[in-house]
Amino acid sequence: MIVVFALVSSAVLSALLILVLKPLLIRYALARPNARSSHKTPTPQGGGLAVLAATLAVAGLSAVWLVLPVPSLLIVAAAAVAFAVLGTADDIRPLPAWIRLVMQFVVVTAVVLASGTRLLPDSIPLAAERILLVVAGVWFVNLVNFMDGLDWITVAEMVPITAFVAGLGLVGVMPLWIAVLAAALCGALLGFAPFNRPVARLFLGDVGSLSIGLLVGWMLLQLAGTGALAAAILLPLYYLMDATITLLRRLARGEKVWEAHRSHFYQKATDNGVSVLAVDAHVFVLNLVLAALAAMTLVWPSGAVQVAALALGVVLVGLVLRRFSRPGLEVSR
Repeated sequence: MIVVFALVSSAVLSALLILVLKPLLIRYALARPNARSSHKTPTPQGGGLAVLAATLAVAGLSAVWLVLPVPSLLIVAAAAVAFAVLGTADDIRPLPAWIRLVMQFVVVTAVVLASGTRLLPDSIPLAAERILLVVAGVWFVNLVNFMDGLDWITVAEMVPITAFVAGLGLVGVMPLWIAVLAAALCGALLGFAPFNRPVARLFLGDVGSLSIGLLVGWMLLQLAGTGALAAAILLPLYYLMDATITLLRRLARGEKVWEAHRSHFYQKATDNGVSVLAVDAHVFVLNLVLAALAAMTLVWPSGAVQVAALALGVVLVGLVLRRFSRPGLEVSR
């Protein structure tokens, strides 16, 4: 019941906070379209403030109610708030890339050190594993930010992931307080969804994408720490592949990878005439399939099943990326 409470109450609170904050966001955080934008009219950004506030408020109340491990929650919440502050500043007045990156490394390093999660064999030095986890964490936060460039796409990506993690808490695979946090974030995104429905009247902004990337990345780290590394990779596999392949291509072309662009596969899809809703539908359905594969690796944890599920996941994501890069899927109206 506490997970259901977190989901529903966070959705309601997120929507109410958006209604309260929207006039301020229109005045101080208006995103004006440019050549790299997916929108054509000035649109307020910063809806992530409401999403994060609702998530942390409901998770915090639930933690006190059930006497859950508040110190652990406070560490994650503090890191998410730090990213929210960074994102808010960047939404209002863009910061230099090096400042953003340094602050991201500081926050992610603190989270990784506090988590104490060990994924690699003991033969791998602990310091080396920590460095890999910090780099991976910074990349995950940034790729969520990069991929949040289309109406509803972050909802289509993150709702299945957070719902899956919340479900794992219900069956005892994950601690209950992590399930509550996941349910609260899932609900907050659902409360935000009506305002971000194409054509969006509100964007998450960096304040939302950075903090959501931190929270979801941390949840996936905890999932991997239970021995479910394959599941932790499968759940965000579409975002991982789209963003990473795009980054590598841009590096190969000698482009400045820290600058805004329209090279992601989902952006190519809309450029090729695919409707926003069609892109979102593909991402959402793909994530449901990836979640099913992740569940399969938990039910049958043999090495062969892990490898087969990961391989099938890569193939399925690859097929969607290939389809996005070609015209003719569905013409926008």
